[in-house]
Amino acid sequence: MQTLTLDIQDNFMQDFQHIIEKYKDKITIKKDKNIEYDPHFYERKKDLEQIIEESENGTMELLSQEQYDKEMDVFFKDLKANENI
Repeated sequence: MQTLTLDIQDNFMQDFQHIIEKYKDKITIKKDKNIEYDPHFYERKKDLEQIIEESENGTMELLSQEQYDKEMDVFFKDLKANENI
């Protein structure tokens, strides 16, 4: 048995199901729960894997907790200051 992932345009889904109807004893259609919950799941997963790789191999600068806290303080002060604009 082999697994194949297909991206099918919404407006073609009914036609596609009709085409494969005669092969229903040979084809199993499974919905991807990840895509149902988040249509961009695999894009986000790829981005996260890239971030993890870059942080592990040292090509991404990581902040210390102290640096992070300072950056967040500045961010929230700027956010509050712009709230009144």
